[in-house]
Amino acid sequence: MIKVEFLGPIGKEPMEIEAVTLADVSAKLKEDSTLTNWLDKCAVALNDTMVNDLSTALKDGDRVSILPPVCGG
Repeated sequence: MIKVEFLGPIGKEPMEIEAVTLADVSAKLKEDSTLTNWLDKCAVALNDTMVNDLSTALKDGDRVSILPPVCGG
């Protein structure tokens, strides 16, 4: 199982899913209409390391973080 966490203002509880690659995670998240507006804008971290390749392999126990854009002042 892969843990997916949603940071910042996304406001969604973490979930656990079965996934082999980040592409699998992406496909699963796109099924949730409440996430549709966020997904194209967010960065992704795998076990606290930024990634952008959907073919990245996952293993049991990995943590995928969905990071919305932020701005500071």
